[in-house]
Amino acid sequence: MRIVFAKIAKHELEDAASFYETEFDGLGQRFKSEVKAAAIRIGKYPKMWSIERGEIRKMLVA
Repeated sequence: MRIVFAKIAKHELEDAASFYETEFDGLGQRFKSEVKAAAIRIGKYPKMWSIERGEIRKMLVA
């Protein structure tokens, strides 16, 4: 399965990573790495997570 991020989602990811980087050096990059790993897991197992609504599923990134 191919994972595609909307343009606004990419901007939100960059904003969040920038914020985390101001909180702790390297944290922004770790956050982006976790999001990438989550996207890979979703691609491999798209029906693993609970349904949020309709066909939308939700996976939390910790």
